[in-house]
Amino acid sequence: MVQNKAVIFIFILCIPLLLIGQDIKIDYSNPDNWAALPDKIDNADLVPGNYTTDKQPDSQVDVFFLYPTSFSNKSDIMIWNAAIDDKEVNQDTDERSIKNQASIFNQVGKIYAPRYRQANYAAYFDEDKIRSQQAFDFAYADVVDAFEYYINHYNKGRPFIIASHSQGSTHSMRLIKEYIENTKLAKQLVVAYVVGMPVPASYLNTPPCLSPGQTGCICSWRTYLDKYEPDHVASEEKMISTNPITWDQSSGFSNKKDHKGSVLFDFDKGIYPKIMRAELHGNILWIKKPDIKGKILLQRKNYHIGDFNLFYKDVQENAKLRVDNYLNQNNSSSN
Repeated sequence: MVQNKAVIFIFILCIPLLLIGQDIKIDYSNPDNWAALPDKIDNADLVPGNYTTDKQPDSQVDVFFLYPTSFSNKSDIMIWNAAIDDKEVNQDTDERSIKNQASIFNQVGKIYAPRYRQANYAAYFDEDKIRSQQAFDFAYADVVDAFEYYINHYNKGRPFIIASHSQGSTHSMRLIKEYIENTKLAKQLVVAYVVGMPVPASYLNTPPCLSPGQTGCICSWRTYLDKYEPDHVASEEKMISTNPITWDQSSGFSNKKDHKGSVLFDFDKGIYPKIMRAELHGNILWIKKPDIKGKILLQRKNYHIGDFNLFYKDVQENAKLRVDNYLNQNNSSSN
């Protein structure tokens, strides 16, 4: 009897893995299956320090946002994809990424952030590449379903921004390639912020953004401390790399005065401007330590967790500029 119970327990734990490849779709007509929607009260509505108000209701563009990994089950029997209604995972997603990243765009557009059955963090490092790819494919299938639902029921031909971080960017670059490029949707793309993952310049036809106001292009960066370069970077092919302070390809470190502002440890304390300097170093972004009290205690070399937060206001203001340019260009061409 004990042995039979153990078998049943193992089977239950493995259900998410067994579901991979099965035609079990998420109902995206249900608002519960979205971490953020313009007409839903959610953490994408929040403003750091309450310095202004959520401007989604008046926005002329949309933002389709894909959040990073918040699922890292570390049990002996690995669950490779999160359940769509996992309360712990969803709460972590909402309190971290939706609050601190997606909210950047509530001054710019209407935010649509679908919940998806994200791959386990361990899938990035698993030696079984077939198994890990299955986990990512399973998550990506949800992303596709959500995007198609968004286009067919919410978008109504409006221009849109793609924004993503980490695992979200793993999926968004594939989404751009397979569902936006070479379709009529390409003309609706204002800009894509595909952040926290390497984006090969050869993978996409959509060009990299080379100036602050360029539209129909891709921005991407991975943030590390000055003078640090992970071993794998040296062997990489050419990646899209953007400086999220200067928004161009200029060399050397940016000036602190040009930094619009970070959101740091406490969202409610607001924006910290003029504390960051950044420069492009090949495929990655180098920064100086944030100029804050206690910075000497910061020992981090990899600032992946802060890819968006360190440049919160910079991204927000840049998105406004690109939106304004897009709308002006398209209003002129239609007259």
